[in-house]
Amino acid sequence: MKKLFLIPSAALSVLGTVSAFAQDAAAATETVVAETQLAGDSLHHVMMQKFLEGGWAWMLPILVFLVIGLAVAIERILYLSLSTINSKKFIAKVEEALKNGGIEAAKEVCRNTRGPIASIYYQGLDRYDQGLDSVEKAVVSYGSVQTGQMESGLTWIGLFIALSPMLGFMGTVVGMIGAFDAIQAAGDISPTLVAGGIKVALLTTLMGLIAAVILQLFYNYIVSKIDSLVNDMEDSSITLVDILTAYNKK
Repeated sequence: MKKLFLIPSAALSVLGTVSAFAQDAAAATETVVAETQLAGDSLHHVMMQKFLEGGWAWMLPILVFLVIGLAVAIERILYLSLSTINSKKFIAKVEEALKNGGIEAAKEVCRNTRGPIASIYYQGLDRYDQGLDSVEKAVVSYGSVQTGQMESGLTWIGLFIALSPMLGFMGTVVGMIGAFDAIQAAGDISPTLVAGGIKVALLTTLMGLIAAVILQLFYNYIVSKIDSLVNDMEDSSITLVDILTAYNKK
């Protein structure tokens, strides 16, 4: 339920920042900067003008993909940030609780700690009375569950990364066809007519590439964050088995 409320809220915040992302990307192109200096318009106005020139039929779906993709990415970043804890301090607390109060005290520490590592520890400690083999199986199984939860939503970001430039290229092809149709209807090759048609057609590709690049940066950051958490989970799981093995010998 938290995720269902978090994604729309992230989408609303992204709607206010899409123009800023597009503005930063446009500032990197010499063409836009030159037009801004000559016309005296702001970059935001130039981007809005280019967006309208590209046509709503193609530009709007790309913008929707960007907004939804950013909303999912921000939700994942927030989720992963909240899932990150100081594993060394947590393990020390669990070990101390285990020495002083036994399994139930250690489970209480896990219940009061957020994140996948605490959840894995709780599942392992909860099956301590069934033997260490059951603990290891529970840790491995629940570790896979936690990894799947962390990766939730990445397929949608990957889909939007793939669809945005493809939709942009499709708009370009359709625009080029329209330009040649205009040339055929006019019965003459006018440089103004050709340049205008090609310019409008290429704007959809530019928008699609900008959206894909932005989402790709977020995607790679999220994947690296997940890899770091998974490695921490695996190391902590091994430590849990060692702690329980030593505790079992007492």
